Amino acid sequence: MYKYFPHTDDDLKAMLQKVGVESLDDLYAQIPESIRFKDDYQIPLGASEMEVRQAFELLGSKNKQLTCFAGMGVYDHYTPSVIPNLLSRSEFLTSYTPYQAEISQGTLHYIFEYQSMMAELTGMDISNASMYDGSTACAEAMMMAVAAGKKQNKVLVSGCMNPQTFEVLKTYALHQGIELEVLPIHDGTTSLDDVKSRLAEGGVAGVIVQQPNVYGIVEDFAGFAEACHEQKSLFVMDSVAADLAVLKTPGEWGADIAVGDGQSLGIPMQFGGPYVGYMCCTEKLIRKMPGRIVGMTKDNRDQRAFVLTLQAREQHIRRQKATSNICSNQSLMALWVTVYLSLMGKQGLKEAAQLSYAGAHYLCDELLKTGRFTLAFDKPFFNEFYVKYDGDVDTLYQRFIEAGILGGVRLEEGILFAVTEKRTKEEIDNLVKMAAL
Repeated sequence: MYKYFPHTDDDLKAMLQKVGVESLDDLYAQIPESIRFKDDYQIPLGASEMEVRQAFELLGSKNKQLTCFAGMGVYDHYTPSVIPNLLSRSEFLTSYTPYQAEISQGTLHYIFEYQSMMAELTGMDISNASMYDGSTACAEAMMMAVAAGKKQNKVLVSGCMNPQTFEVLKTYALHQGIELEVLPIHDGTTSLDDVKSRLAEGGVAGVIVQQPNVYGIVEDFAGFAEACHEQKSLFVMDSVAADLAVLKTPGEWGADIAVGDGQSLGIPMQFGGPYVGYMCCTEKLIRKMPGRIVGMTKDNRDQRAFVLTLQAREQHIRRQKATSNICSNQSLMALWVTVYLSLMGKQGLKEAAQLSYAGAHYLCDELLKTGRFTLAFDKPFFNEFYVKYDGDVDTLYQRFIEAGILGGVRLEEGILFAVTEKRTKEEIDNLVKMAAL
């Protein structure tokens, strides 16, 4: 009856004898009869492969495919078909943590390439072998800042941070004894004067900002790093990975830690995950970085080889000494990003970013021409912008849905629109037509 159970009757008897009971029922003798489940389990009968496929096709048909103009952390970028085809190969799809370096050279190699490309993209010294997603990567950076700051446990967070990321920061901070303080918003941006004023009061381990911020604005962070470093605090930047192809990098801004989500590097939106978080930092912070770092060396035959250079995880050191207890990550998604970056190259990344920029500015201009929309903040933006609407936002949003359009993200009293290289002029014009009704 249970052909997949590995234990024989003799095995079960031996185990029961070892623990001092006569039957399996005796293991549950202390559970009151009144709370025991005695009905039949509502488990459906087995089905054929064809029936299972039909069932899933029926479920899938209930999803409505919309033309996506939503962003706020997740973007509808193009995915070259070669990526899922490569990643579905069994040697990639089933690989796990490369504990044994001698038999994991392929996995270690692509992780090394991932680290190299992410370090170059962010302008930082070092990248780790990826995190779960952008929000948890930001939370790990917050804990890094406190660990590096020793007795300082306060972290300043820009009020222009994605609210979803901030919620994750609050969750991590609650159980780590970290005090979060939100910096006020000034015309859609973060004020350097506010940062300096708060840093001067002391006790601040780090300052976290977002680029572009939640309103899509590209902020000027000149002087932020210097202000932080004067007070022995760390400067952390959370950025959309794809935007760094053309924007000033965290390294150029003088950041100590760069984090964010790698979803924009060709990973489909796929109902919210899995994605991959990136984390890069300066060389002096390498010992505070969670996760692992893959390095290149030579073996005893003088051939190139890859090894786990650093493993700052609780399995390798005393748990209370670990900066983080992160155990694994979305390594398959790190490979996805690696293949994407390899295929696109520097020029391809720039072209995709420039198309996104041009599309967003065209949409913004056309919406403003309708007379129904106004920019909430007159600030430079990249491929995402925040507008106010003079009518009922819920009615407008429903109109978009009925027209097959995911018309941005409702944020506060307005709408945050995003455009990627996938959006055509016809699709943009159709959204504007619906918005002008």
